[in-house]
Amino acid sequence: MAAPKIDLKTLKNKAKIELEKAKDLAALDEILRQYLGKKGQITLILRSLKDLSQAKRAKIGKEANEIKKLIEAQYQKKAKIFKEKSHKHSELKDWLDITRPGEKPKIGHLHPITQALKKAEEIFQAMGFTVVEGPEIETEWYNFDALNFPPDHPARDMQDTLWLKNQKLLLRTHTSPVQIRYMEKHQPPLKIIVPGRVFRSEATDASHEINFYQLEGLMVGKDISVANLKAIIEEFCRRFFGKPVKIKIRPSFFPFTEPSFEVDLLCVNCLGQGCSACQRTGWMEMMGAGMVHPNVLKNAGINPKMWQGFAFGLGFDRWVMAKHKINDIRLFYGGDLRFLKQF
Repeated sequence: MAAPKIDLKTLKNKAKIELEKAKDLAALDEILRQYLGKKGQITLILRSLKDLSQAKRAKIGKEANEIKKLIEAQYQKKAKIFKEKSHKHSELKDWLDITRPGEKPKIGHLHPITQALKKAEEIFQAMGFTVVEGPEIETEWYNFDALNFPPDHPARDMQDTLWLKNQKLLLRTHTSPVQIRYMEKHQPPLKIIVPGRVFRSEATDASHEINFYQLEGLMVGKDISVANLKAIIEEFCRRFFGKPVKIKIRPSFFPFTEPSFEVDLLCVNCLGQGCSACQRTGWMEMMGAGMVHPNVLKNAGINPKMWQGFAFGLGFDRWVMAKHKINDIRLFYGGDLRFLKQF
């Protein structure tokens, strides 16, 4: 192999300049590779010495080794500096200034439906109602039979109700079963509300969910009438929405009440002018209600000849939608923090 024709003095000066200009350890390593690596310039020169005459071998070998030692020494010196700087930077990074004010931790808050439920409970409690809860997994008796649902009622079908595997238990379709459970253990007069989650086997869209919240109300006494029902609903609406509102009661049918009513609310978005939220009618269907059916009182162990009362049930998610002008019920359950942080 012929010796590379390189001016060793020039090579030495070039290596010194490059080592001085190196900005970090990676640059130093690259310079070391270029000169002293397996195919480095100094390495190739030293390998070629065997092909030279004895005189040239001694001269070139001495100069090449001096350059090699120079590069190694400069490399070690600068590498030490870079490593010390890196270590100090790491220490500064890990250092904790205990006198510095801490960062305020990010905390969550109650879900908008939970906030509204708490407000609704406070309103009814101020009117003398007791808040009662019950199980979300129910028996067919409490969910249907005791509430006067006939055996062939479509609500019992699997298309409407989420039955559990043994077909004896189900996810409650309304909070009304708690009425029966409460009346079995308490004698009238009584005033209760039942907030809670309910489940329906139905397609999800902007106004329907498989899981939603309901608020049930029950009032039983000697002389309870539809007038009491209307007054309580109007007062609740006024306090919940924070302004006077108009309601409309129209005839309907429910197995557990007789007579039965649908309660419509003058649209809080357009004030009766007609908009997409109220389907251009000016009114929003907000709850079902009526006088408790005598059979329901009997099933709970209460004499319907001595006592009477009213019940109502409202899909609470829709009330929160109306209050905050939300147009899609799925936003409540999507987990989108951009939406939830607004409340």
